[in-house]
Amino acid sequence: MISVEEALDKVLSYVEVLEPERKPILDCLGQVLAEDVYSDIDIPPLDNSAMNGYALRAEDTRSASESSPRYLVVVGYVAAGSMPAQEVKPGTAIRIMTGAPLPEGADTVVRFEDTDEVKRKSSGDDLSQIGILCQAERGSNVRGRGEDIAKGNLILKKGNLLRPQEIGVLASLGHSTALIIRRPVVAILATGDELIGVDQPLAPGKIHDSNTYTIAAEVSRYGGIPKILGIGRDSVRSLTEKINKGLDADMLITSGGVSKGDYDIVKDVLTEHGEVGFWTVCMKPGKPLAFGVIKKAEGGEKKVPHLGLPGNPVSSMVTFEQFARPAILKMMGKKILAKPVIRAIIEDDVVDTDGRRLFVRVSVTKHGGQYYASVTGPQGSGILTSMVKANGLAVIPENSEGVKAGHLVEVQMLDWGEG
Repeated sequence: MISVEEALDKVLSYVEVLEPERKPILDCLGQVLAEDVYSDIDIPPLDNSAMNGYALRAEDTRSASESSPRYLVVVGYVAAGSMPAQEVKPGTAIRIMTGAPLPEGADTVVRFEDTDEVKRKSSGDDLSQIGILCQAERGSNVRGRGEDIAKGNLILKKGNLLRPQEIGVLASLGHSTALIIRRPVVAILATGDELIGVDQPLAPGKIHDSNTYTIAAEVSRYGGIPKILGIGRDSVRSLTEKINKGLDADMLITSGGVSKGDYDIVKDVLTEHGEVGFWTVCMKPGKPLAFGVIKKAEGGEKKVPHLGLPGNPVSSMVTFEQFARPAILKMMGKKILAKPVIRAIIEDDVVDTDGRRLFVRVSVTKHGGQYYASVTGPQGSGILTSMVKANGLAVIPENSEGVKAGHLVEVQMLDWGEG
């Protein structure tokens, strides 16, 4: 039986960052950029107005105030998306809209609110002349050419995570696609004669297959592409047939068949068709956990990493979080593989009777700047609703004999995002 850290190191040593692919930028959200992105344009491409107002020369507003306006001749109008037809000369101004290019000769934009435009409109006066009601500083309300992005600069680095803001920058550069690390395909196989499909009526001794859907949802949540293989029965032939259908994936995850029961034969199939890295981990829930690689049956030298999760639904979820999730993230080129961790005051006694590291389902709340973790009821590995009530896993170190209520514990936050 090996430690959680040893098991994770072993899993991660068998997976590599996947190759890149080019995708439409909206399909790249949450993925890792596989190339440096340089700009071949300036953004904005020209000096332009940051406000609706009047483009003018700052020196023509010297000493202007509401009680002593400076009057300028309005010689034109420029809208966003069009180019100015006139230039600003001393004593003149051009009416301008937000985003419109700054006319030649202008160095400042004065907002409508700082002119007498409203008064002129209400009294029926034309706008051939405008009164400026404040002294403007040179460059006020002007966005300079290239102030956001300068032509030739490195804008996004290889390895950057593409969030909505990075997608927006790519679009502003005129990129409709991006080269990103592709998402891993993860084959999923539930095992056991007791399992039936979710749309089948229950018969005596049977249960609906929930693990397939839980694992597939987790694979999707962390960026992978689930490939559902169905249910493998408790025979070497059935399991071998199903597993072979998943060997074109980047990773194979099975649930069930890895403990010491008479029909727990997944690790036997793994041994026959590949190699076993380990099959028990010092943790609870989740001690029976098989990991290794399976060789593709027909030709080639491809070896598919295989993670054999326990059959109990909570054990399956907890071990997925500790081992499958980091492997998926690594394959996608992500750097942060660990769950966000906080320190919280445990509100219940937790007993550890067999020296394994405990992952206790807890509900975390915050009061007065301090986190508190409350155990979500009975902790049996078959009580999936205990995960429904949880937003964290309190980690109780092995050989600790547990913790008393009121002590500080580390908690992995299940629902906080990773970078």
